[in-house]
Amino acid sequence: QVQLVESGGGLVQAGGSLRLSCEVSGRTVSRYNMGWFRQAPGKEREFVAAISGSGVNTYYTESVKGRFTISRDNAKNTVSLQMNSLKPEETAVYYCASRFVYGSRSAGSVTYWGQGTQVTVSS
Repeated sequence: QVQLVESGGGLVQAGGSLRLSCEVSGRTVSRYNMGWFRQAPGKEREFVAAISGSGVNTYYTESVKGRFTISRDNAKNTVSLQMNSLKPEETAVYYCASRFVYGSRSAGSVTYWGQGTQVTVSS
């Protein structure tokens, strides 16, 4: 069983930055692709970013390219999401995700989820 615990969410002004972290326990994290999704009130959970097991390959949803950076430290079993130039419309609960086919952007393909961390961007 894999457990994912997110941290780093909070309130930030538009244009500001936050760094989310996800600590993974239960299995060797380097085996799995990891990613971040987000869900705003009344909306479906959507893909944000993902990183391969080795950390070499990443992909992002178009709207965050150039502003968000996903990274991982397999020695520490952590995955991070650095978010810069945040926008009010990016207010959502951000979820860490694990074990899905690399290249997928579907929440339905994810096996393991964290409990989520709230990110609020004020205008």
